Amino acid sequence: MNSPQDTAPSISLWRDRRFVRFWAGMSVSQFGDRISELALPLIAVAALHASAGQVAWLTALAWAPNLLAIVLGAWVDHRVHKRRLMILADLIRACVLLTLPAAYLLGTVTLLQLYAVALLTGAAAVLFNTAYPPFFAHLVPRSSYVDANSKLSASRSASSVVGPAAGGALVQVLTAPVAVIADALSFLASAALLGPIRIDEPAIAARETAGPSLLRRAREGLVFVVRHPVLRASLGCATTLNFFTFVSSTGLTVLFADRVLGLSAGTIGLAFGIGSTGALAGAVIAPKISRWIGVGRTIAAGAVLFPAPIAIAATASGPTWARAGALGVAEFLAGIGVMLFDVNLNSLQAAVIPDGMRSRVAGAYSTVNYGIRPIGAVVGGMLAPLIGLRATLITAAVGGVLSLLWLLPSPIPRIRSLAPDDPFADGGSEAESRPVLQ
Repeated sequence: MNSPQDTAPSISLWRDRRFVRFWAGMSVSQFGDRISELALPLIAVAALHASAGQVAWLTALAWAPNLLAIVLGAWVDHRVHKRRLMILADLIRACVLLTLPAAYLLGTVTLLQLYAVALLTGAAAVLFNTAYPPFFAHLVPRSSYVDANSKLSASRSASSVVGPAAGGALVQVLTAPVAVIADALSFLASAALLGPIRIDEPAIAARETAGPSLLRRAREGLVFVVRHPVLRASLGCATTLNFFTFVSSTGLTVLFADRVLGLSAGTIGLAFGIGSTGALAGAVIAPKISRWIGVGRTIAAGAVLFPAPIAIAATASGPTWARAGALGVAEFLAGIGVMLFDVNLNSLQAAVIPDGMRSRVAGAYSTVNYGIRPIGAVVGGMLAPLIGLRATLITAAVGGVLSLLWLLPSPIPRIRSLAPDDPFADGGSEAESRPVLQ
C-alpha cells in the first residue's frame, strides 16, 4: 500500500526545508570528497613514491568494506534511527581523515597509515550508504525521486568541477596531507546539517528488534535482489561497470596522467575539474532525457557512455594542452554517462524496494556491486605492469561497454516512467510488479 507521501502532488523540492538541509549536507561533504579523491593518491604517488600496485591497493582498501555491506545492511535495517547512523558515519570519517595532517606535522606519514585511513573511511561510508536508502525514501515523495536524485547528483557533479581543481591547487600550495583537512571539515558540516532533520518512518520505527538472525536477514536481502527482475539485471550491469571502471580507477588514472602523460598535480586537477562539467550536465539533463526516451533506455545509454570514453584518455599524446584536453574530454563524456545511469537507476531502485527491506537490499547490492571495485582495482594494478597503463585503460573501456548485455534481455529498457500508481512502488513480486512500459 502506498503511503500518503508516495501519492503527494509534486512540489518544488527547494521549498522543502528538510530536503534543502539534506541536499546542503550531502553537497558540502561531496566537495570535500573530490579533494581527497585527488589528494590521497597524490600523497601515495608524490610523497611516498608508491608503485602502480601500491596505488591500486589504496583504492582497493577504500572499497573493501563493501564486502561486508550485506551484513551491515541487515543490522542497519533493524535500527530505528537511520539519521543518527548517518551522522555517526560522518563524524568517524572526519576524525580519521584528521590523522593525516596530524601525522604530516609530526613527519610520520606512512603508506600503512594511508591504507588504514582508506579502510576506515570506506567502512564509515558503508554505514552511511546502508542507512541512506530508507532515510531518502521517507524524506522525498516517490513522485520526486528522479528530481531529488538529479539535484543531489548535480551538486555532486558541481563539486567535481571545483573540487579537483581546488584540490590540485591546495596540494601544490599546502601539500596533500594538509589539503585533506578540507574533506574532514566537510564531514563535520554534513553532520551538523543532518542533525535537525526529522522524518516520519512508521514502517521502520515499528519493526521489532527481535526476529530472524542477522545472517538470515542478510540472506533475505540478497535473495530479494536475485529474484527481482529489475534489481537482478541492474546489479549485473552495475557490477560489470564497476569492475572495469575500477580497473582504470582514479588512482591508476592519476598515475597514468602523472607518469605517462607527464602532467603536474595542478594540471591533473584542472583537467578532472573541467571534465566533471559533463557530470553536472548529465545530472541536470537526466530527468529530461528520461522523460524523452524513458527511464530504462536512459539507464542503458549511460551504461555505454560511462566506460567508453576511458579509451580517449588512453590514446592521449602530443603537447601538454592536448594530453590534458584528452583527459578532460574523457572525463566530460564519462561524467554525462554516469549521471544518466545513476540518477535514473537510483530512482528506479528506490521505487521497487519495499520499506523494511531497503537497508538490507542496499547492503546486499553494495556487497556485490561495490565489493567488485577493490577486485577491479587490484586487477588494474596487476595488468598495468604486464601490458602497460594505456592498454589497461583500453581494456577497461571495452569491458565496461559489455555491461549493456545485462540490460538488453531484462524489463529495464522497456520501463518508461515511475508513475505514482506503478505497482513497483510497493516492491511487489515478479508476478504482480509491472513497470510503466512503452
